[in-house]
Amino acid sequence: MKKSTITVLVLISAFIFSAAAFAGTDGAVVFKQKCVACHGANATGLRDLGSPAVQKLTDEQLFDFIANGSPAKKPAHSFKAKGLSDDDVKAVITYIRSIKK
Repeated sequence: MKKSTITVLVLISAFIFSAAAFAGTDGAVVFKQKCVACHGANATGLRDLGSPAVQKLTDEQLFDFIANGSPAKKPAHSFKAKGLSDDDVKAVITYIRSIKK
């Protein structure tokens, strides 16, 4: 009986961890970790990310800006060099799109 209980617990744990791995990156979490210091908790800090000016940018433009710091190649926005993956950047873009005004 004890062996079967342990087996069930191991299987449940494996399922939970695999489900978390497939859930993908949460853009809101990455935003809170990397962006909130300048953009604020509601994304209206130095630049209002829900504004029409930001929202009109293409996903490619946003990706380049977040990952590489374009158009001025500002070091503050070179998050790919600071360890964010492409999936992390895409998740942040999805989060930015969700805060439209």
